[in-house]
Amino acid sequence: MTPNNFDDNFLARQFEANRDHLRGVAYRMLGSRGEVDDAVQETWLRVSRYDTSDIANLRGWLTTVVARICLDMLRSRKTRREDPLGPQVPEPADDARESEAEMADSVGAALLVVLETLQPAERLAFVLHDMFAVPFEEIAPIVGRTVEASRQLASRARRRVQGAPQPQADFSRERKIVDAFLAASREGDFEGLLAVLDPDVVMRADQAAVRLGSLAETRGANAVAQAFKGRAQAAQPALVDGELGVAVIFGGRLRIALRVTFKGDRIVEIEAVADAERLGAFEVDVLKR
Repeated sequence: MTPNNFDDNFLARQFEANRDHLRGVAYRMLGSRGEVDDAVQETWLRVSRYDTSDIANLRGWLTTVVARICLDMLRSRKTRREDPLGPQVPEPADDARESEAEMADSVGAALLVVLETLQPAERLAFVLHDMFAVPFEEIAPIVGRTVEASRQLASRARRRVQGAPQPQADFSRERKIVDAFLAASREGDFEGLLAVLDPDVVMRADQAAVRLGSLAETRGANAVAQAFKGRAQAAQPALVDGELGVAVIFGGRLRIALRVTFKGDRIVEIEAVADAERLGAFEVDVLKR
């Protein structure tokens, strides 16, 4: 047996040993057995191409791979792939397959209904952290947020699951911060911007926003305040995927969405998204001034 064959066989055995775990993660993310099978199959197709010899925690790595796939599926909900498994994909043992009813019972039908109401990133953060004890340091790169923002995603999801919506006081406080931020930005009030920005605030921009003139990353209150001073003329407070943020609309179209993370009474993180495909996937509701 060649070394490559040995490695392939070892990976196949380890994947099979973790199949039930991966299906459990996928079912809590997707809530559909058909999509669960697709997600697990896609996970194998991806991991079988990689050299896993340097991966210390294979189970954890497999969990993050299937989570990324499920997140993409939640965001797109496109037609499920119909590719045959092929001979290189380890076939699941008959006794390893649970019925959809059994999986639903193990999760709880009521919980699945609530999970369906969450935004994809919230659902992933909650499922991975609260159900599978994945640390936020590993969740953050999957959802493309900081550790603090990922923690907030899970916290919001947890409140929904527990039947406790975000307190009105929190929303009112955050709305005042955003309003003050936009007013200071429009008026070129540098001190006013500093008053609502955390000293360690970070602003990140996607490539489309960079092409519009933003820096890919700006750190510190002074630098971020300078970047927004005298701007935001077309910006309005908005709910971006259920989170308080900012929508930049001109020409009757959403051009930029700012996702905002709060720490106390200040803004600690801003993510500027201008990519048309990502914007199209957002649910954006402009709030009245």
